[in-house]
Amino acid sequence: MAFVLHVDGPRWTGRVHELMDQDRDLVPVIKGNGYGLGPKRLAAAADAANADVVAVGTALDAAAISATYNGTVLVMQPWHPATSANTSAGPTSITTLAHPDAVTAFSQQRTGASVVIEVLTSMRRHGVSAEDLAGLLRPLESLTVKGFALHLPLDVDGDQVRVRETISWAARLSDAGLDPQVLWVSHLTAGELAAVRAALPAMRIRSRVGTSLWIGDAEAFTVEATVLDVHRVAKGDRVGYRQQAAPKAGYVLVVSGGTAHGVGLEAPVPPRGVVRRGRALVRTGLEVAGRSPSPFRLAGQRLWFAEPPHMQVSMLWLPEDVAPPAIGSP
Repeated sequence: MAFVLHVDGPRWTGRVHELMDQDRDLVPVIKGNGYGLGPKRLAAAADAANADVVAVGTALDAAAISATYNGTVLVMQPWHPATSANTSAGPTSITTLAHPDAVTAFSQQRTGASVVIEVLTSMRRHGVSAEDLAGLLRPLESLTVKGFALHLPLDVDGDQVRVRETISWAARLSDAGLDPQVLWVSHLTAGELAAVRAALPAMRIRSRVGTSLWIGDAEAFTVEATVLDVHRVAKGDRVGYRQQAAPKAGYVLVVSGGTAHGVGLEAPVPPRGVVRRGRALVRTGLEVAGRSPSPFRLAGQRLWFAEPPHMQVSMLWLPEDVAPPAIGSP
């Protein structure tokens, strides 16, 4: 039962090197399963592209790439004594701290260790608030501060919102006496990054990039599934776990590839704006009617899910006027 991701190696590697060469302050992000490509492969690619630092999600992610990456590793999940007391990413790593208590505790346990302080942006996930910045001065004297991190939201209302927020935080850090020489930022576009660098020429702005670096070129990837079964159905026939009715006569294709492979998995995104809300309404109506587009195509035609994908396979509708593929066909 083959479900295979084909990667155009030279094209993919070329893009990674091109983006790294365009911005030597770019920080490759390597998290979890490595965006489907494997963390060790991404670490080796970052090493080959001479990335001096990579960012990982957790200390476990750092351990997973220790044999294939030779540079410095920034661990983005904040350390806190209540949740990470026994977790260490290694002596050459940079630890993220995002709470005054964590800064105090870490300064007492790991004198001289390299740290990045995350501030509380409008994302409001992790971070030290502006009111608590001044209280960090004394404990940070015992640590090697490698900069300050800003994890910015993806969806914002209006242009330059993230730019203004970044510049505002730089001013707050300076006003608190923390001397921000390096900012580690996430989710700035190329234009926003250029605007921030122009506004803050004395600071080094390091952009942490994952998705667009590793899988931003869709033409470098093709996925091939295998036809496992074909069933002719009449209009109204019930199929699948949820017994959806066939919208018209045709076929049900059972193909390799399910939720275990990431098929049909998408993080929910709240609709913002008239156009996106309209699309959400259309999508909801189709889903209620048992119709959802799949990522699978046959002869250039997108196929629809017969029901939500299973763990290892997916069931698809095939119109009657399209010749069904043979079992075993890719």
